[in-house]
Amino acid sequence: MKLKKRKAQSEAARIADQLRRAFDGGAWHGPALLELLEDVDAATAAAKPLPKVHSIWELVLHVAAWDAAALRRLSGEKCQPTGRANFPLVSSATESAWRKAVMGTRRTHDALVKTVAALPDSRLSDRVPGKRYNFYHMLHGVAQHELYHAGQIAILKKAQSLRG
Repeated sequence: MKLKKRKAQSEAARIADQLRRAFDGGAWHGPALLELLEDVDAATAAAKPLPKVHSIWELVLHVAAWDAAALRRLSGEKCQPTGRANFPLVSSATESAWRKAVMGTRRTHDALVKTVAALPDSRLSDRVPGKRYNFYHMLHGVAQHELYHAGQIAILKKAQSLRG
């Protein structure tokens, strides 16, 4: 029996896969960001069980802000979220607002994954507008950023459950 040769996957497609795994699931390390949010309600998301630490909700909005920044940079725009653009405020801590925040973050992330998967590998070595690094570096950084905040969310969930 002859095995079919698979077409080699582009580097951009492999990066898109890592972005998807960090956010949606199937990551090697454990639960991805969305997996951690499956059982989080608005009250838990808005809670601040640790002093001077962002809430789960604020972290979710922050991840969306940086996914959107990556999309803007990929389109050729200089973008550096600061202040409230970096960590948007939670306007209304209701269940519907929480679901809307998670769905909006998912949509932004899905758009980023789709955009990255369609990139020609040659774009990965292009410099990010206004930065000293290239898109390859930035996109790996986005995956690392999401995993970093997923770890924070896991700790915040544990801290909130201990406060019960």
